[in-house]
Amino acid sequence: ASNSAGTNANDDFDLLEEEYAEQMVKVPDPLEPFNRIMFNVNDALYFWIVKPGSEIYAGVVPEPARIGVRNFFSNLTTPARLVNCLLQGKGDSADTELRRFAINTTCGILGFGDPALDQYGLEPVHEDLGQTLAVYGFGDGFYLVLPLLGPSNARDSVGRLGDWFLNPVSYVEPIEASYGITAVRYTNQMSLNIGEYETFKSMTVEPYIAMRKTYAQYRTKQIRE
Repeated sequence: ASNSAGTNANDDFDLLEEEYAEQMVKVPDPLEPFNRIMFNVNDALYFWIVKPGSEIYAGVVPEPARIGVRNFFSNLTTPARLVNCLLQGKGDSADTELRRFAINTTCGILGFGDPALDQYGLEPVHEDLGQTLAVYGFGDGFYLVLPLLGPSNARDSVGRLGDWFLNPVSYVEPIEASYGITAVRYTNQMSLNIGEYETFKSMTVEPYIAMRKTYAQYRTKQIRE
């Protein structure tokens, strides 16, 4: 009986721990009416424009080429990740970014290939200014749904802006060309993830709440890593 009681106590503790962890990643949502409108707008844009456009793009551009384009843009945005690694004091990660950039730019032909991972086992680093601000003590702030970009929060929205200025594409002129390149990157990425959003929606009764919770948990995990 004592073993059973101990097991139940442990189960209860685990449940409490999980509940506490969920509470820790909750983000205030004072703009919920606006955010719900933007969520619905993004939802409509996805099904009426983004998904059909991505499907057409995927039908024209073979998957290996699309993966190469994704690799190219990832390599191109190395400066943002490198700076954030340094700001967070992650010297090893900064070194990895430099080595990946050197290898992929040369052996990977301007980054379209990823020999740094395939041949040298150098895993990509995922650091951004939102995470850097969190390391420096900035909280999530309020939840925010951005047009097309989707879920975010006050801190990460500021971080996105800062990362944009570290992105070489932002300095392409005229500005219309910069926006066009960004649109290609966005469409290419979406073409590699067609169906994921629909799967997510089908697994929840309230997609807005689920998206808000998932984003908060995802960012908390990234920051802790």
